[in-house]
Amino acid sequence: MAGTRIVQQVLYLEVADRLRAMIQSRELKAGAWVDEAQLTRQLGVSRTPLREALKVLVAEGLLRLEPRRGCFVNELSARDLNDIFPLMAMLEGRCAYEAASKVTHEDLTRLEPLHEQLEHHARAGDIDQYYAVNAQIHEAIQELADNRWLSDMVESLRKVLSLSRHKSLAYPGRIRESCAEHMAIFAALKARDPDGAEALTRKHLMRQLDALRDLAAQDHQASDAALAAHSFLHHPGD
Repeated sequence: MAGTRIVQQVLYLEVADRLRAMIQSRELKAGAWVDEAQLTRQLGVSRTPLREALKVLVAEGLLRLEPRRGCFVNELSARDLNDIFPLMAMLEGRCAYEAASKVTHEDLTRLEPLHEQLEHHARAGDIDQYYAVNAQIHEAIQELADNRWLSDMVESLRKVLSLSRHKSLAYPGRIRESCAEHMAIFAALKARDPDGAEALTRKHLMRQLDALRDLAAQDHQASDAALAAHSFLHHPGD
């Protein structure tokens, strides 16, 4: 019996991991209803581990449960982003501070090829590949900080921010700016400059928020223009 419970626990955690990946890849899109019957067939699991996994993602803020309607993929509002990013900037800034205080030559050697890949993808304008390497660098710096309490908080917010994924990188020029910011942070790590690494990391996170705000403003302007054009076509004499 004990062995059965462990297997079931591992299964629902594996399902939760798969669902997170589906949300991050936008296979499950923001705002979408979660079709439990389809997912059980797609993932080859029964309803029980799926529903346990859904509870985990609801607790993490990736899904929301609506009475009599089911689960939906969450969408981050402008207020959510304005609330979360300053916290993430503070926490990741502290990660960079502690990483710069503890980093070794061997650590820097391991980070070097990641930054070279980052520059390559930035020059190519490959947002998906850039995002993947960017995530590896953030996680590597968090690991170098070697503070499990800090890591727990960062991981919690990072899961929620995955709902906005790499939207900020779609803003014109942002991918090159982001790369330059990462190279500056890396230089601060090389210099064993905790204060500099922290300040640069905080700026890097807040520039992501600025880009998301600018994109939202562009979308709003485009929506207003489309509405005005539609109104003119249907009521040209008004």
